[in-house]
Amino acid sequence: MDRITAAHVFITIVERGSLVAAAESLDMSRAMVTRYLSQMEEWAGVRLLHRTTRKLSLTDAGENTLGRCRKILAIAAEIDVTPELGDDALRGLLRISCSQSLGQTALVVAITEFLRQHPQVAIDLQMSNRAINLVEERIDLALRITNELDPNLIARPLAQCASIICAAPSYLAAHGTPHKPQDLALHNCLTYSYFGKSLWHFEHQGKQLAVPVSGNLSANESVVLLAGAVEGAGIALQPWYSAAPLIANGQLVKLIPDYQPQAMGIYAIFTSRRQMPATQRALLDYLVDWFSHHPRWQSLLP
Repeated sequence: MDRITAAHVFITIVERGSLVAAAESLDMSRAMVTRYLSQMEEWAGVRLLHRTTRKLSLTDAGENTLGRCRKILAIAAEIDVTPELGDDALRGLLRISCSQSLGQTALVVAITEFLRQHPQVAIDLQMSNRAINLVEERIDLALRITNELDPNLIARPLAQCASIICAAPSYLAAHGTPHKPQDLALHNCLTYSYFGKSLWHFEHQGKQLAVPVSGNLSANESVVLLAGAVEGAGIALQPWYSAAPLIANGQLVKLIPDYQPQAMGIYAIFTSRRQMPATQRALLDYLVDWFSHHPRWQSLLP
């Protein structure tokens, strides 16, 4: 980890009196602040802070380290870091985590265009829906579709993700067509395994409705459930951007049109606003604009 940043974080923890206050001051996640403190103590080989539920206090080693950290920052402040004239191109490797469905439908399109504009940048896409530790897994940016963001995370909204209930004509011919959400209890519903017993949420005439569903096929990735739905395995709750083309060509049928499945937010999650490298910031700004205005994404919206 960056020793200058770690020194700045350590000083801020001491000055602000807690990890939470330091995170707020630095506009950094608490997990990231904790990671930097742990790294400082690992480098020092001793505990630097006494931690209780009420306050933090410096150990003797911490007092010594605090002085050294302040010297490091003073020296760093004297160094004039100026890029070479004309060499302002973005460069470097960025690691991005994203669900497979969003990645293959939208993100890879946006990323390809970004890389054309910035040929010295490289991007490593990690397909995953699970909760990850950005610091430990060295992820610069994670894109997540959720309505339940961890308050300790720093996130920037990108778009809304509308959903749709759908099934194959072959399934409906064999099992009948549900006309209201409560009918789903009588059907084989393809569920998302991260959430255990599934609840599908709907809105109808301004009222909220949650319906428990179950079935004999679950998966931790929505594209698998989408493929299962196409094969007639059951009824699926899918992002609009994934299911709409299959509905248009007749492979799937939109169900219960009078009830709108709950929309979710698409967020970019990262560890710090202030400590963000230029390449990462440029990509984040680009994605915000892409999801807001690009015709490719707009064509996938209901």
